[in-house]
Amino acid sequence: MLSDVELKNLQEISRRIRRNIIEMVYFAASGHPGGSLSIVDILTILYFKELRINVNNPKDENRDRLILSKGHCSPALYSVLAEKGFIPKEDLKTFRKIDSYLQGHPDMNKVPGVEMTSGSLGQGLSVSNGIALSGKLDQKDYRVYCILGDGEIEEGQVWEAAMSASHYKLDNVCVIVDNNNLQIDGKITDVMSPYPIDKKFESFGFNTIEIDGHNFEEIINAFEIARKTKNKPTAIIAKTIKGKGVSYMENMVGWHGKAPNEEQYKLALKEL
Repeated sequence: MLSDVELKNLQEISRRIRRNIIEMVYFAASGHPGGSLSIVDILTILYFKELRINVNNPKDENRDRLILSKGHCSPALYSVLAEKGFIPKEDLKTFRKIDSYLQGHPDMNKVPGVEMTSGSLGQGLSVSNGIALSGKLDQKDYRVYCILGDGEIEEGQVWEAAMSASHYKLDNVCVIVDNNNLQIDGKITDVMSPYPIDKKFESFGFNTIEIDGHNFEEIINAFEIARKTKNKPTAIIAKTIKGKGVSYMENMVGWHGKAPNEEQYKLALKEL
């Protein structure tokens, strides 16, 4: 159970991350705010409660790993890395600028704290499995967390990887599905429905948990259950709101991949 002080601190971190996202996309005049805003609370708990990481040694071989498979939501990842101290906060305004290391999709060779160069959807769980299996073979106790979009799981490679994770009993793998119900072309139910998501992962041999992806207590409890689950991977289906925190963006598919104008930018910052 979080104390009132802890809860307020985490809420403040999430608020700052959301403001950073809006500023990054606005100054770049491009980017993906909707799906970035929906994963902020999950990333906040991961980086400020869950992950065993070392800002002073980003490549520590014993570190936990976070794989952002939905790499187009890099504003959220860059922002949380800045809040954690991996990169300077002032660099966030260079997002998507010529010669900036903060590209539209994250590059593990250029950004400290980024574990996978992602952007081609559907590949993150395969990479997570490889890292997790390596850890098992090397008798390391690190964990690998993989954030997938709910539209992304329409990719067949995700289910091949799910089968592999189960086959190799990768209990050090934890999948988080950002289930905001929207993708670039509309509702996931209209494009290619993956529902019931929990039952699908369960049928592939996963321990599955459904949570409110904006409830800190539920997120923390789900990660605790995942850590205690042995001999099988865990999939957390996080019900989220695309554009969370900015009223005119919430549950609006049009904000999947566009930047706010000046008036919208000021309104978003006022709300945050």
